[in-house]
Amino acid sequence: MQYLLSRASRSILKRLARKPILCAFDFDGTLSPIVERPDRARMRVQTRKLLRRLTAVYPCVIVSGRARADVLGKLGGVKVARVIGNHGAETESTARKRRNRRVAQWNAALKLGLDNFPGVWVEDKGLSLAVHYRQSPQKAEARRRIFALARTLEQARVFGGKQVVNVVMDKAPHKGEALAAERNRLGCSGVLYVGDDENDEDAFSLDGNIVPVRIGRKRRSHARYYLRTQAEIDQLLELLLLDAAARKI
Repeated sequence: MQYLLSRASRSILKRLARKPILCAFDFDGTLSPIVERPDRARMRVQTRKLLRRLTAVYPCVIVSGRARADVLGKLGGVKVARVIGNHGAETESTARKRRNRRVAQWNAALKLGLDNFPGVWVEDKGLSLAVHYRQSPQKAEARRRIFALARTLEQARVFGGKQVVNVVMDKAPHKGEALAAERNRLGCSGVLYVGDDENDEDAFSLDGNIVPVRIGRKRRSHARYYLRTQAEIDQLLELLLLDAAARKI
């Protein structure tokens, strides 16, 4: 992986600025720092200001594991081209009721099986579930038990994250498919995608002209570039704005 903010990497961002590119971002751990409870996640004021400016020069989309309405509420009025929730499965046109019954069944089964395990709780996002164990004093055992139980659920795709286990419909669109659809819809020749977790790997591996950026270096990742910390997202946004301004001169 190559550090995107290094001097040697500056040409990559400048080259992107010459083309109609799509700027796409995960939310938690990318635009917003990771926090103990998902409801407390917020973008920093500076990040919000920079993102708002970026939307004026590039089409920008958010592709998050959160429910779409949840992300919209956390954007603080920033108008992006589209918000996609539930790991790529939820847009404004998604028929939520079609899958709610199955997700409700999963929710009941997981809550029953994990009822006595301390620090574990299930977040119902309509089209998917997130089983959090960040507050558990026995994280390794909690993760093992959650995976074992989640893998018994019918029609479920199960994958991990940062102290969370996600459960989605096995045939639901993933982040890579959602990103490809937005690239085509907006007529962009290239994509910059920034994420931080396992559920971003499908987006990182998108074919075509893409600059996949991971928050935090990881040896086994489809991302070819990385930022050292989540706080560096502000520096990346500033560079994108500078290159866009230079393009107009």
